[in-house]
Amino acid sequence: MPYDPVLVQPMREEVTRLGIEELVDEAGVDQFMSRSGTKLVFINSVCGCAAGQARPALTIALQNEAKPDHVGTVFAGQDLEATAKARSYFADVPPSSPSAALIKDGEIVWFLPRHKIESRDAQTIAFDMVGAFDQHCA
Repeated sequence: MPYDPVLVQPMREEVTRLGIEELVDEAGVDQFMSRSGTKLVFINSVCGCAAGQARPALTIALQNEAKPDHVGTVFAGQDLEATAKARSYFADVPPSSPSAALIKDGEIVWFLPRHKIESRDAQTIAFDMVGAFDQHCA
C-alpha cells in the first residue's frame, strides 16, 4: 500500500525545491525523456537511506558546475505509473529506489543503485554523482 501523500510531501519538496521537475505520470516522463541533452532521473523514495543520504547528496551534486541539462524525479511508492515508465528507459538495470540514472543521447551512461547509497554518507554519494556529471555533462 502506498504511503500517505501528506506524510510524503516534505520528501517531495526536499527535491522539487531544487528546481527538479516532478514527473507524476507516464506522459510527463515521456516528454521529459524526449528532450535533447543530458538527463538525470532521480527515483525518490521514503526509505531511510534516501532521506538521510540520497536527497542531500543530490542537493550537493547539483551545485557542481557541470550538471545535467534536465533533472527530473519520480517517487517510487507514490507515482507508480511514472516510476514504471521511467524505469522502462533503463530496463536493463534492476529496479532500485532510491536511485539515479544519467542518460545521454538516449543511452544510460551512469547509474547509482540503492546498494551504492546505503551505508554511505551524502558527501561520498555526491562525489560519485559529480564524477558522472563531470564526465558526461561537461
